Amino acid sequence: MSARSTKGPSRRRLGQPRLLIVGCGDIGLRIVAQLRDRFRIFGTVTNEASAAAVRRAGAVPLLLDLDQGEREARLGALARTVIVLVPTSPRGRRDARARRLLPLLHPVTAGRLLYISTSGVYGDQRGAWTDETTAPAPASDRAQRRLDAESRLRASRWHAAVLRVPGIYAPDRLPVERLRQAIPVALPEQDVITNHIHADDLAQACVAALFRAAPARVYNIVDDSQLLLGEYLDRVADRLGLARPPREPWDQLRLAAGAQRMSFLSESRRLRNARMKRELRVRLRYANVDAGLAALAPQPRPDPVRGEPE
Repeated sequence: MSARSTKGPSRRRLGQPRLLIVGCGDIGLRIVAQLRDRFRIFGTVTNEASAAAVRRAGAVPLLLDLDQGEREARLGALARTVIVLVPTSPRGRRDARARRLLPLLHPVTAGRLLYISTSGVYGDQRGAWTDETTAPAPASDRAQRRLDAESRLRASRWHAAVLRVPGIYAPDRLPVERLRQAIPVALPEQDVITNHIHADDLAQACVAALFRAAPARVYNIVDDSQLLLGEYLDRVADRLGLARPPREPWDQLRLAAGAQRMSFLSESRRLRNARMKRELRVRLRYANVDAGLAALAPQPRPDPVRGEPE
């Protein structure tokens, strides 16, 4: 896995503090927009097209493939402040990417690290209120990999904090294709509670956590709304002028849905965000889904992103 620069901006002052974003995609670019005047930022990507986007945003792109076994790169020398946004490895119950990343992030003196995880590590809480003291109970291999990565990074020499994130939405991160395909959702009495955060609020929470998160601390990054999945899809459909999704009994959904979708449809929880507001002092730009949808442009770009970070 070789990390190499692809010639970033030359106007950066040599004395600026450095920030490394591992997995600099959509959320990473939003973070770059907020911090490029305060940090010299390096962002890892896996292809040249993504590198061009990072460069345009004002950061220095680095090509890095965490699915390769080589360990040539030494990223720890670049920055002592790191945000890890990269998804977990695609299979198994242990996260190979976090295992390969840690030896690359090995500074002489430990720095600050943020790991962006998923609220899926809590598993099914049957609609109960869930805060950071709730014991994780991952029900899928994907969530188990996230928990494994959390544990590895929090136990490392880095002062690592974890942000657990639910469904991310934005104008280009909405279930438009799902609505157009009329994929059914459960009847209201059988539906699950979902949790959400606008992409801009997630980015600002990451920035706040860089300066305020305590080492080894976990934070739920979530807005104030708790909606049934069907209610969320209805709101998106109404805002975009699309048909609301049909409702079907649970048994029929089980027959039609794949294993990954059924895992998502089987988990219900209400995330508390008091720690985020109290300790990180985050003031949400979009306090709930209604506020976020009200700010949408009339014609968002269709994107089949389901909403859970991966």
